Amino acid sequence: MSSRELPDGARRAGVGAVPLPPSWTGHDVTEQRRLKKLVRERMARTGESYTTARRHVVRPELPALPSGLVPGYDTFGPGQHRRSSLAVHLLRQAGIECSEALVCGLAGGVGFMYAVFEYRGMPPIMTIVAQHHPQPWVESALRRLPLSYVEEHSTSTPRALAALRTAIERGKPVYVSVDRKRLPWHSDEAALATEPYGVVVAGIDGDTVLIDDSAAVPHRLSTDELAAAWAGHRKGRHHRIVLESVRAGQPDLDGAIATTVAHLTGPVLGHSFDANFGFSGMRRLSGQLRDGRTKSGWVRRFAAPESFSAVMRRLYECLEVSHTAPGGTRPLYADFLDEAAGMLGRPALTDAAKLFRESGAHWSALAARAEAHAGEYGELCERRMLLAMMGTDVREIDERIATLPPAPDLGVDGRAALFAEMADLVDAAHDLETAAVALLAG
Repeated sequence: MSSRELPDGARRAGVGAVPLPPSWTGHDVTEQRRLKKLVRERMARTGESYTTARRHVVRPELPALPSGLVPGYDTFGPGQHRRSSLAVHLLRQAGIECSEALVCGLAGGVGFMYAVFEYRGMPPIMTIVAQHHPQPWVESALRRLPLSYVEEHSTSTPRALAALRTAIERGKPVYVSVDRKRLPWHSDEAALATEPYGVVVAGIDGDTVLIDDSAAVPHRLSTDELAAAWAGHRKGRHHRIVLESVRAGQPDLDGAIATTVAHLTGPVLGHSFDANFGFSGMRRLSGQLRDGRTKSGWVRRFAAPESFSAVMRRLYECLEVSHTAPGGTRPLYADFLDEAAGMLGRPALTDAAKLFRESGAHWSALAARAEAHAGEYGELCERRMLLAMMGTDVREIDERIATLPPAPDLGVDGRAALFAEMADLVDAAHDLETAAVALLAG
């Protein structure tokens, strides 16, 4: 297995980084302008999207790590993709050095799921999942690596906590699935208790649990708070994974690539909802963006100012932030294909990587078009990300986001023109990825 430097965003301040002081609140206009200038300079050099370049450039200045961490667990926070970063940290502590891109590919890489959910009294909720879906991410990556791990559940909270302490005392970090809304730093974010949210318990200091999640420093929870969050994920009560041993061997790259191909071409679930997955889902999105006549078309469905604002925010979130890496996970997956090409001796994977990287640029362009029509939302999300990386309380920003006014009304013709531009970007991404998948399957 090849070694690579761990994710830029999860490392301590390094060469070329902009260190943010621990006291930074996000309101320093001069500092914000300096950061944006450096990010745009990197974009010009690398061709990366703004979101990707920003994550490479910005690093917080961090205090010394606390006591109580298991030996060897010294890196926290997301790089390009939160779930892949958590797996990288677990693997590194176990003695396996691999890149965030490699983990991303092994977990299934890219995918596509598009749907619009409508509930009485609420604007329509548009969702895109751009990463491989719906198999569990970290578990899928671990199954394709030469190692053994133990996956367990408990019905009893005291037994689960006792098992957690035993693992930590053995020097083993524990990956746990929790109810995200019960984590104080996520309490204002929308989430269902049935949706698993993975974090790593990297240590225990007295009655305080040290968590690796969204910050470049450990989050701190009392054992009671962890118990409530852990029990709150009812579908997988007290779910946990502990890595046990590393074996000689190579990762299953071929199996991982085959999974990506299968889920983009379908079927995924084996029933009617498969129309929303993969290339079929992309075509459905493009068609509804262009549809100005029916109730399912975006021109009519998102005509109300509140609905239009909500869908613009969701497009940005789903393609750059939520359940994805920037650019719909495509640039990170392209890095995986470049790495796999050398490991497998398959030059065609490099050609596919170029196509996915170009596709990622189209998804980022779509997200940027949406952000431009979401008012102050994009800038607030940027500030929130930087503060969250430092472990700073972001509730003030969450409150500002919640009270933002609707975006200006573009009118029927304005919405139709904007959605047609977006549909063109979706079509271009679809065609590039169709060609890329043909190379992967060949």
